[in-house]
Amino acid sequence: MQIIRTMKNILSTLLLCFVLLGAHAARLDTVLVPSAAMQKAVKCVVIAPTGTAKLKNLQVIYLLNGYSGNHSDYAKHMGAYLKQQADAHHWIFVCPDGNNSWYWDSPIDRSFRYETFISDELPAYVDAHYHTLANRSGRAIAGLSMGGHGALFNAIRHPNVFGAVGSMSGGVDFRPFPANWDIAKRLGALDTATHNWDAYTVQEQVSQLKNGELAIIFDCGVKDFFHTVNHNLHERLLALGIDHDYIERPGEHNWDYWNNSISFQLLFFQHYFDKASKP
Repeated sequence: MQIIRTMKNILSTLLLCFVLLGAHAARLDTVLVPSAAMQKAVKCVVIAPTGTAKLKNLQVIYLLNGYSGNHSDYAKHMGAYLKQQADAHHWIFVCPDGNNSWYWDSPIDRSFRYETFISDELPAYVDAHYHTLANRSGRAIAGLSMGGHGALFNAIRHPNVFGAVGSMSGGVDFRPFPANWDIAKRLGALDTATHNWDAYTVQEQVSQLKNGELAIIFDCGVKDFFHTVNHNLHERLLALGIDHDYIERPGEHNWDYWNNSISFQLLFFQHYFDKASKP
């Protein structure tokens, strides 16, 4: 009898665990997204809310990784939090592998067409495979470091695709770092391809923005090596009369900072989605 009672207790505990997990169990998948532009498939992590198949008009947040990272970074470092947010707000998070690309279509290497992938092929794939709100009012894009640059670069150039954009410790002006992060491999050397270095940096891209065209948030830690370029971008946007949220706080270029920053970015996107959904 004691054995039977013990077994019943074990089964009851297991059942309770399954119930609790089922009540909060956003799905995390790794998918291969085809890119016709690059003639290859790109690995992406997709975090989708519980009951995705039955939900409609899901909003999507694209998260871009930094240099030397990959599609799995966000899942490794903040996966539990993103799952909770996916379930709480019925959001989908999509994390593509950036492959040290800086998320451009490289003007000198035709095998790197990551702007086309991020702003065309990937949203088309996500909209075709999930019940998304398939327009700019249902899409936000953010990233950290190289990915912060990529998010701003793509959103500025494709405001018809993304309605809101965020950057955490973004490399928003890489011209002070001409020997770093394989940038010369994608743009050419700074001294011989100065036009590319100017044209492909966020600091110069913002000149084409119209005020109110994008909901913009970016931040950087005051001990980060990208702090100066982020502060300069803030000053440039003020001079251009472009509304934006800019935050400086204690921190360095690391996951301790980004794990804190992400909650502010997502709160900003929540406000954008709420505002965009109103008639």
